[in-house]
Amino acid sequence: MEIRYAKPFTKRFKKSPVKIQKATLLRLTMFSLNPYDLRLNNHALSGKWSGYRSINITGDWRAIFREMATGVYFIALGTHSQLYG
Repeated sequence: MEIRYAKPFTKRFKKSPVKIQKATLLRLTMFSLNPYDLRLNNHALSGKWSGYRSINITGDWRAIFREMATGVYFIALGTHSQLYG
């Protein structure tokens, strides 16, 4: 499975605290091995994010992605309130 990252995702990743960067890398590694690992809480979104899915990075941080025919495209990274508020 190919995993790609949108520019806003990588920009937000670089501006995130080091602790969040480490957690994100760990979760993305877990995702590449098993996208439905229960620790990721991989779930479909609704509303303005309909058609997208989310995984948990930490208790409050999320990564939003879309499944494509060629793989997965991560488009957003942030806290729950930043993404959904």
